[in-house]
Amino acid sequence: MTQASTADVPNFLDLEGEHHPEGSTMLGFWIYLMSDCLIFAVLFATYAVLGRSYAAGPSPKDLFDLPIVAVNTSMLLFSSITYGFAMLEMEKGDLSKTQLWLAVTGLFGAAFVGLELWEFSHLIHEGATPQRSGFLSAFFTLVGTHGLHVTFGLIWLVTLMVQTRLRGLVPENKRRLMCLSMFWHFLDVIWIGVFTFVYLMGVLQ
Repeated sequence: MTQASTADVPNFLDLEGEHHPEGSTMLGFWIYLMSDCLIFAVLFATYAVLGRSYAAGPSPKDLFDLPIVAVNTSMLLFSSITYGFAMLEMEKGDLSKTQLWLAVTGLFGAAFVGLELWEFSHLIHEGATPQRSGFLSAFFTLVGTHGLHVTFGLIWLVTLMVQTRLRGLVPENKRRLMCLSMFWHFLDVIWIGVFTFVYLMGVLQ
């Protein structure tokens, strides 16, 4: 009886890529992003309907501090740029620089969430709570939903940093980093819409 060669023994550590082909993973993630687009489309439509229902309460001109919102916007846009740098280093196979740019991205994202929480706290302290008017209900729901997405993205980012540190830039981790890249840039696009439609038009109208 001949002994089976090691080539005939399945390597169970490599089965993940076989069970989750890159094409199906990316397609599934695109479908998820499209469903997220529908959620935000509904929230934008709701704000369009309720955005001027002040109920004798404060209006956007009374509440929004546009320079601070612009700084917050720059934090998120910078995070998108630094994530792009991380992806470039990933393609080069440089793990340490990939981790560095991911960490910088996380810091920018955390700064964005921190400023948004400060804004919410300030508005509530001024009495501009979600139940005050239809405008504020729609505002907190739309902006808060985006903020939750960024928070989940930060948790995902930290998880991937740990995974790449433990396993390196294996194909599975590269695929996960690509999915997070699409998610992160998607949040940037949504925020540009929020900044323009909610903050900028609200102050200028």
